[in-house]
Amino acid sequence: MPAYCLIATAIGPVGLVWSETGITRLQLPDADGARTLARLTRGLDDAEEAHPPEWLEPTVKRLQQYFAGAKIDLSAEPLDFSGVPEFHERLYREMLKLAWGETVTYGELAERVGSPGAAQSVGQAMGKNPMPIIVPCHRVLASGNKMGGFSAPGGVKTKLLLLDMEGIRLGARNPAQMAFSF
Repeated sequence: MPAYCLIATAIGPVGLVWSETGITRLQLPDADGARTLARLTRGLDDAEEAHPPEWLEPTVKRLQQYFAGAKIDLSAEPLDFSGVPEFHERLYREMLKLAWGETVTYGELAERVGSPGAAQSVGQAMGKNPMPIIVPCHRVLASGNKMGGFSAPGGVKTKLLLLDMEGIRLGARNPAQMAFSF
C-alpha cells in the first residue's frame, strides 16, 4: 500500500509518495500545504499518511538540502517506476544522468533514447513526470535552449527559479524580482 507525507523545505511543503521499493511521486509546493497534499494524493484512494521509513530519510534530507540551494545529486534516489509507460521510463532514466546545472533539449533527449524526431512526445512525458526534481524535467528545454513548458505549480516561473538556483541562465532576467509564490 502506498504511503505519503509532506516534508518541510525552504520553498514550502514538498509531497512524497512511496511504495515498498521506492518513491512513486513528488509534488512541488502549491499555494499552501492543503493544496499540495490534494495534488499529491489525487487518485490515491488506498494511500495512507505516514512518516518516511528509515530507508527514505536520507532522500528527505537531500531534498531539503537541494531546495535550500545546495548542489545535491539526486540521481541515485530509490524510485519505483511501476505503472509508468515504457517510453516515459526510458526518458526518465536518461534524465537521471543530467548533472546539476546541465540541460538538454526535448529533441536531444529523444535522440538519446533512440527516438529521433519524438521531441513532442518527450514534452508530453515531461508533463507527466511523477517525480520532478529527482527526475529533473526542469533541465529539459525547447529547441534553441528556450524555456519550454513546466506543469508543476507556478509553471514556467517555477522552472526558471529552479534553473536559476542551479546556475542556468536563459536570457536576461532579474532573478531578484522572482520569488516562489504559487
